[in-house]
Amino acid sequence: MKIAFFETKPEEKAFFSEALKGHELSFFEGTIQEELKAEADYEAVSLFVHSRVTDEILQKLPKLRYLQTRSTGYDHIKCRALYERGLVVSNVAGYGGPAVAEFAFSLLLNATRHTHVALERSKQGIFDYSDLKGIELFGKRLGILGLGTIGQRMAYIGKGFGMELCAWSRTKKPIVDELGIDFLSLDEVLSESDVLMIALPLTPATENLIDEKRAALLKKEAILVNVARGEIIEKSLYTMLPNILCLDVTADSACVSRPNVLYTPHMAYYTREALRRIMEISLRNLEAFIAGKPLPNCLRLACEKEYSKNIHQWK
Repeated sequence: MKIAFFETKPEEKAFFSEALKGHELSFFEGTIQEELKAEADYEAVSLFVHSRVTDEILQKLPKLRYLQTRSTGYDHIKCRALYERGLVVSNVAGYGGPAVAEFAFSLLLNATRHTHVALERSKQGIFDYSDLKGIELFGKRLGILGLGTIGQRMAYIGKGFGMELCAWSRTKKPIVDELGIDFLSLDEVLSESDVLMIALPLTPATENLIDEKRAALLKKEAILVNVARGEIIEKSLYTMLPNILCLDVTADSACVSRPNVLYTPHMAYYTREALRRIMEISLRNLEAFIAGKPLPNCLRLACEKEYSKNIHQWK
């Protein structure tokens, strides 16, 4: 089978080359829009979040039967032809729980204890900390939006810090009763949280979920942590909110220089363990497709349902 991999790193090339011997593999460091200049006869394509799959891209892949994104989110592969052609699509679910949740708390701890400021000062020989008074997480109210793999791991970590937990999610999970999480409405979580963590996928239902009206519900001293997708928060709010914002994603890069913003460049997933899980889950998906078996992380039905409801938005 002819398989193309886009946005690949050396370790991914070595991993897939060893695991998929006997197949014709092509590896590209750039995105699919950068690398695919002419028609190609790949039967399967594996890519990452910066590769935006459009109808024009698919026109260059007439023999494509399977498309894989080595990520959990799949908002970068919305296009009509993908679903009208009935192509099989998969993502990588569940790989990032520990990595992303732990990173969310690393941002939070920098915000509450000013660790990053103290470290930088110490390198300069400045040891005064009189202006770096922090706050404790113990006893604070942690609100979590979304109780998937990442949101659940956030809850476990928050419980370990002695925080009170509340959450809003599409479905009530067993962890709610296990940890004694207050399962509330969205507006209740927004208004009650001392720390609000976002762990939602980007869908038509969650885009701009936190708009100006809902943002007004936040406590003035609340800390907002977004390690999900920038578009879940309305773009204008990034430069308007007075709250401390801990961001690994943003819909407005102009906010990153604001004094109330701690920003990192979408790196929450970036651990040795998570990257290994991405490769292993991606390989299982590929092997299942090659063998004609059901894909462990097949998105086809979910995507088709979403497409049929939002056909006017898909380009």
